[in-house]
Amino acid sequence: MLVKWSRCTVVDRRGFERGQRKWAGLLGEPGFRGQGGGWSRRRPDVAHVFGFWESRAFYDSFMARAHDRLAATQSGTYKDIETKLFDHRFDVKTGFEPRFTDADVVRIAHCTVHEDRVEHFALMQQRVWNPAMAGSPGMLRGVFAEAPGHEFLVLSMWRSAAERGKYRADRVERLSLRAETETDVAALTGDVVQLDADWTV
Repeated sequence: MLVKWSRCTVVDRRGFERGQRKWAGLLGEPGFRGQGGGWSRRRPDVAHVFGFWESRAFYDSFMARAHDRLAATQSGTYKDIETKLFDHRFDVKTGFEPRFTDADVVRIAHCTVHEDRVEHFALMQQRVWNPAMAGSPGMLRGVFAEAPGHEFLVLSMWRSAAERGKYRADRVERLSLRAETETDVAALTGDVVQLDADWTV
């Protein structure tokens, strides 16, 4: 499965939201699995959108045909956009599905990992972080995905921001030490995204 993550700095919020609803046109596209997104809880002008495709071939076919027509509806509503593609490597918890209807927030961690620490980083995700997240009340499901250049995206869906906040306060520092995260990771950015039901396809 291919995971697409786009981050936009928005200048016309209402126009952007109106255009975002037009992405319902993705329904019926071959290989399309689901899309959702919302606003950063830290920066009100930043929007995140997550799309899921069965394979890169289906995604490339969509990009060559229908993408520009759908994207045109948001022209002029944002001043910059960064889009990255990741290949699904494994689930966080089990049985990941790109559904957004039961989640309130998505937490993303975007990591660039030192080349000689990539396998250790992935192993620690499976052995340390995954069990901790899977056992946290309110954590629904997630995905661990990889891009060229030793980049990783950890995306987790939560029933509420309050439940995610409890997990963070209780455990993150201790888990980070156990997983040797500081040794593995060259750069880390993250955000918490308040999902907007109208953006779900």
